[in-house]
Amino acid sequence: MRILDQTLESVVEGLSPLDVEWMDQTASSAIARLAALPKKSRYTSDDMAHLLEDDFEVGILCARSFLGLSKDTMDAELRRVLGRGNTGVTYFKKDREAFLKGLEALGLPDAMAATINYEPIWSDILVERLRSGRGSAISGQRRGRGLEDFAEAIVKEVFGDGGYEVRCTFEGADGKTAKCDIAIPSKAKPHILIESKAYGATGSKMTDIIGDLDAIIDAKRHDTTLLLVTDGLSWNARLSDLRKIVHRQNSGKIARIYTTKMRDQFVEDLRTLKTEYGV
Repeated sequence: MRILDQTLESVVEGLSPLDVEWMDQTASSAIARLAALPKKSRYTSDDMAHLLEDDFEVGILCARSFLGLSKDTMDAELRRVLGRGNTGVTYFKKDREAFLKGLEALGLPDAMAATINYEPIWSDILVERLRSGRGSAISGQRRGRGLEDFAEAIVKEVFGDGGYEVRCTFEGADGKTAKCDIAIPSKAKPHILIESKAYGATGSKMTDIIGDLDAIIDAKRHDTTLLLVTDGLSWNARLSDLRKIVHRQNSGKIARIYTTKMRDQFVEDLRTLKTEYGV
């Protein structure tokens, strides 16, 4: 191959759209299933059962579409109302009545009636495109930023203005650096590091969460305390991964894992660390 120097302009000129077909067989089947639903003023357990019969995965996709829930959120909500870990086709076949009551508790019959009887206008198409595109990204960003704001508000309460730095790259051991959400008292020589990870937020894929934590663990000094703030019902669908993070805490790599319900414990521990480090 002949060696040559490319230019930005030549590469840009060669760019073309990567158009792909968005609809796979499952989506096609779901659309056919939805189109076949009768229009009624009220929907019952029998209608929900009919939706899930023959092909459960297609039917539950239709149910998620009516409720406007992602797969992870739907799984988490079903676990909550059913009070069990298995929310798939096996449980549906084993205890259909309980499963359908769970869907009813989530408001599926009302959502079906409201959606099927709704008279759309042209702008609904554009609103839906915004919701599924930009809206999904904004929701994820807000989930992540909301947890960061929660942690920062508590740190500010304990350490005051100027007692910490946020969203920075801290200096650790042997010249290593890593990004973190909060460094106390500063990124130059932090005694306490706090990372906020809301599973289900934009960019917060499992590999990102564990990878970011491991980067901090690898870079920080051994005498620096790392705290993790996390939340989100979506963790219920990824317990094996959450277990990996808990293992890091059990191994002493993370001092403590907090959720928003553990606010009082978070405050108490920060006050203790403030005294111990003299900051």
